[in-house]
Amino acid sequence: MKTTITAITVILLVGSMTSFVAAEGVPAWVKNNAGWWADGTISESEFVQGIQFLIKDGIIIVPPTVISADQSQGVPAWVKNNAGWWADGTISDGEFINGIQHLIKTGIISVPSSQPEVSETPKKVTTDDSELTALEAELEKCSEIVKAYPRLNCERTAKHQIEAYQIKINGEAYRVGPVTYYWAGLDSEGNSFEISPSGQAILTIRMLAESNESSENVTLMCTGPAICNYDVWNGDKAFKYSGMDFTNGQIVLKPGESTVFNMLFGPNIGYGGTQFIYDSAKDYVFRISEPYGSASIPLNIP
Repeated sequence: MKTTITAITVILLVGSMTSFVAAEGVPAWVKNNAGWWADGTISESEFVQGIQFLIKDGIIIVPPTVISADQSQGVPAWVKNNAGWWADGTISDGEFINGIQHLIKTGIISVPSSQPEVSETPKKVTTDDSELTALEAELEKCSEIVKAYPRLNCERTAKHQIEAYQIKINGEAYRVGPVTYYWAGLDSEGNSFEISPSGQAILTIRMLAESNESSENVTLMCTGPAICNYDVWNGDKAFKYSGMDFTNGQIVLKPGESTVFNMLFGPNIGYGGTQFIYDSAKDYVFRISEPYGSASIPLNIP
């Protein structure tokens, strides 16, 4: 898929000499993607592109890896086997990362340099955008931090502020009680729709949620496919997610805080889930049904 996960522009952590996964852990939908590649549901290129996004977003962090002079033209079979084994828990995160290092070494996966990389400026943002310039300057300051973890945290915060700003100025706002949701459309980063080679319709959605509260925390809830306050509706049927990145089934927003969340609709993963089916004769909306309010966001799938 063009952007599997939502997806997602950051930094390769430089200075770490041990392979590891980001401290908050790997979201379940990431392992779903590895499993789908192993069983042929998604293509090799879709898998590679997804891993690149994960590295950029700091969800998967690998140590600096020297690119070999001997370039490879494809992903070795053992890496695909590792993806399947990692998805079902047979091998550890570290063992899977070793396979990703091999893909970097042979040039199959490219990663950003040690210098902070700023997302490409959206078409609606002009070069004289003073607010964006100020946010990018804050990101640049992070490179001055010597210690790895404080630097990574600084970069993540700055990257989020830039991404949130870009989504806001390029998207539509939907006020739902104490939260405003922003969506920039299917042609924006982290959002896509396609039919896989196997015929499976795959929809990825990336959305910004911002708390309007001044004193109380607000919670976004999605504890599992069967019990989730977010789905896709076509007028006749509700489609449950195949992957999402809610931590422990919820996202807690502090007053004035915002977050970007990703949801994937595709194969049925069980647990009350559904297979996403596309019918060009129907109109699809992303539904929000929280206790504090509801909204239907038109997806305009072509």
